[in-house]
Amino acid sequence: MMHHPMANSHYVPHMPHNIVVHPVDHCVVESLMSLVGKVVILETTRGRLDGCVVTVKHDHVVLEERNRKFFVRIAEIVWIMTE
Repeated sequence: MMHHPMANSHYVPHMPHNIVVHPVDHCVVESLMSLVGKVVILETTRGRLDGCVVTVKHDHVVLEERNRKFFVRIAEIVWIMTE
């Protein structure tokens, strides 16, 4: 007979302690979509990046600079400036 884990009253499934949910910032996504193909400067919580906006998704933007691609989370963007 197999022992079922739920039969043990001490069994507690692994649950994360903290769950962080970042809401989608539609205004920032729409602004970035209008800048596809243009060079921008992004100030992020980790520093400044500049490059051409390649793709925009609901949670991240892809910048390309000197054949390098940067995937930046929308939630990490502080401000955007066009060149």
